[in-house]
Amino acid sequence: MGVKSKAAAAILVLLLFLGSLWLQGGLDYHWDSCLKGYNQVNTLHQLYNSSGVDGAEGPQLLESCPGQTFQVSLLLSHLLAAPAYTSDVLLQPYLSSWDELVRFMEALGPMVGLISKEIESKTSIIRQLALLAEGNPEAELGPDIHSINSVSVEAGTKNNKEASQHTGGYHSVRSMIWVELNRGLVDFYHQTDSGCRTLLRLHRALLWLKLFLEKLAETPVAGRLRSPSELCREAYKSTLANHHTWFVRRAAELAFIAMPERGFFFKLVCVQSQEELSTALNRVVQAIGEVYDRTQKALEENGMLDLP
Repeated sequence: MGVKSKAAAAILVLLLFLGSLWLQGGLDYHWDSCLKGYNQVNTLHQLYNSSGVDGAEGPQLLESCPGQTFQVSLLLSHLLAAPAYTSDVLLQPYLSSWDELVRFMEALGPMVGLISKEIESKTSIIRQLALLAEGNPEAELGPDIHSINSVSVEAGTKNNKEASQHTGGYHSVRSMIWVELNRGLVDFYHQTDSGCRTLLRLHRALLWLKLFLEKLAETPVAGRLRSPSELCREAYKSTLANHHTWFVRRAAELAFIAMPERGFFFKLVCVQSQEELSTALNRVVQAIGEVYDRTQKALEENGMLDLP
């Protein structure tokens, strides 16, 4: 076996561990624990809400790419559909956005695709909780304000109450926070299977992908475009690496080595140049930013940015 073959084999072995450690930095979730359910039908009439997309722009801001699994146009549609009310995020389009981001990662090859397995387990957990809540009337009731955990601040309580008045259960980020706090499902000192804790892991990963796509959209510096591998590694170091162990950080470094060159991303997004790639990705990054900021605010107001 040649040197390159041995190196590839070593990377693959390490990534088998990385897949289950990626978001958590531990072994609390395994691939075989993925929960299935809450299937989404990705049609535009399900994606849009009254406070989401500017009707003047229309639903299709980017063209579809025939013959490939990942669709940047669909990703953008889901992201634009997620913001709701004044400061909330609808969970259905949010999770559908992750479905498309998983396809994006899987398109980058088996090394990077292994990481997506852990993300799929997280989205499946929230979907299963939503299904269970639908079958339990108590889970759909708006929570009693007097039972909310004391870490919630006044602003957060007001916004969460607004969301719960519109919907119940796991319809949105804020309604999920209300329900889980009210039912004592969120533990601020020990690991639990709560939707809030699971959302936090997805939230951290979303920042990593947002920063990576933002860097990929950058124009050349001194006539040189940096490699996607370098950009992804840089984005990781300033985001997810802060929550990972030394071993996971080293394994992640190896995963990024196998990332495709920039030309592959042109084909993936169906563009012909860096200028076109920048235009498309900047739209996606802006939409991710809106979803991320709203989720960040909801988690921060309820003291959930450091859930174990």
